[in-house]
Amino acid sequence: MQLDGRIALVTGGSRGIGRACVVELARRGAAVTLVYRSNREAAEALVTELTAEGLAVEAAEADVRDGQRAQQIVDRLVEKHNRLDILVNSAGIVSDGLLGAMTTEQWTSVIETNLTGTYHYCRAVAQQMMYQRSGSIVNLSSTAAEYASRGQVNYAASKGGINGLTRGMAKEFAPRKVRINAVAPGMIETDMSEAIRNLA
Repeated sequence: MQLDGRIALVTGGSRGIGRACVVELARRGAAVTLVYRSNREAAEALVTELTAEGLAVEAAEADVRDGQRAQQIVDRLVEKHNRLDILVNSAGIVSDGLLGAMTTEQWTSVIETNLTGTYHYCRAVAQQMMYQRSGSIVNLSSTAAEYASRGQVNYAASKGGINGLTRGMAKEFAPRKVRINAVAPGMIETDMSEAIRNLA
């Protein structure tokens, strides 16, 4: 499926699953903006790699917990292209610990990044996609939402919340022909999962 002329936005796009989405979307013809939080080197390296192939890719630095920044990024894209076709919410973190020893910071950082960050970008694109009566949003969930491991109550809760958010949005957006889906990978070999995989 070619995506020539489509405009895409990918959060968490400098590494892992988000990076793979950026590469695939760009190579299928979409103009892609990747959002990264702190790994400027990885983001710039990916932009350099793909633009060398003649592909349209750019990076924007943002913490997905910042809703105002999310809206700024979306507004800039819409001003530039007059549309926004694809959103992939891939930004996420883990901060594992047994519930009895988990700090409020561990809980809050994971919920605000994984769930609230997804909400911020969904909300930011909502008006434009509903106005143009087209668009596709993919939210990265996890099998942990249904099959949580010990020490992952915060992560499981964040991904379960994404499932609920996605179901609710799908009903709201369907009359405007905007597709909303969640993808729930299992254990994938990424930087984020390295510590968990090394426990196996």
